[in-house]
Amino acid sequence: MTGIAEETSAVLSSFRSAPRLRSLTDVLLETDGKLRQGMSAGARVWPTGFSALDHALSGGFRSGELILIGGPQGLGKTAMALQMLRNTVEAKRSAVLFSYEHDAHSILERLIAIEAAAIAGTDAITLSKIRQAFEARHSRARSLQDRLEGTCGGVEAVQALERYGDRLHVHTSSGIHTTLEEIRSAIAEATDSDGVPPLVLVDYLQKVPVPAATGSEEERVARVVERLKDLALELGVPVVAIVAAEKGSLVAGRRMRVNDLRGSSALAYEPDVVLMLNDKYDIVAKHHLVYHLGNAERFRQWVVLSIEKNRNGADHLELEFQKRFEQGRFEPEGRVVEEQLIEERVFRD
Repeated sequence: MTGIAEETSAVLSSFRSAPRLRSLTDVLLETDGKLRQGMSAGARVWPTGFSALDHALSGGFRSGELILIGGPQGLGKTAMALQMLRNTVEAKRSAVLFSYEHDAHSILERLIAIEAAAIAGTDAITLSKIRQAFEARHSRARSLQDRLEGTCGGVEAVQALERYGDRLHVHTSSGIHTTLEEIRSAIAEATDSDGVPPLVLVDYLQKVPVPAATGSEEERVARVVERLKDLALELGVPVVAIVAAEKGSLVAGRRMRVNDLRGSSALAYEPDVVLMLNDKYDIVAKHHLVYHLGNAERFRQWVVLSIEKNRNGADHLELEFQKRFEQGRFEPEGRVVEEQLIEERVFRD
């Protein structure tokens, strides 16, 4: 191993062998030793590939962080998270996806669409066309590339995934069997296999089982979110978890906040970063619609990503990204929301 892999191996080995109780002098000596060897002594940073978000987060997600992504159903939480994973592995990093909602072939379809759009832009093949290519039973084209021949960006997307796909690990997870311990083992296995710590995505948090749990859903969710935070610190990785919302909060025209997430107050206090998605049309102050009727359709094409909590940087920040749902993605170049939004109160530590 050389370069980043060698540095990562040394860091992980040191971390695993270090005693839990150390004097500050020992920490200072260890830090100085890393710096003398030309290694980083601070947190590792995984850029998300969404430029406005990375700027707000001072570079991206950090090792040891727990990041929650919440919002209404069908607004693109998984699409945005998958796009982040794609951006990570394309940038020569590693990632692990624990998918409790989708099988591996469905994930592959989405990633081909995202990659094709990164190559060919809005003219790229749509997600529905990719699914048709996967599902066609009587096509003479036998390979995936043959089935996507003649599409805009499809063949090139498959070729790109072949180049870096070995760094993206997809765990088809079960709400019965894929426990917190199984998640930990899989992350450690991927780290050892790739020689670098991965960005971890759990889709979604409320699906993670807790064996022998006899309490309420609130107690079970609290256990899961606390343990995911422990895993992020223990393994030195960022853990991104998609979080479902309470059914009562799924009301059109209502802004969803962190307290609308399903399960436990721990969802507000344990994570380092909380990102909430809302449809811009639903949460923009209504005077922008009353006096500018043409705005309505334009606003429907955007989501607002609110940074409700950020322990390492700016919070109470509203960013917007354009939907490209026909390609299962968002435009990565976002911007700060200029219009007034409803319900400006946010959670703070």
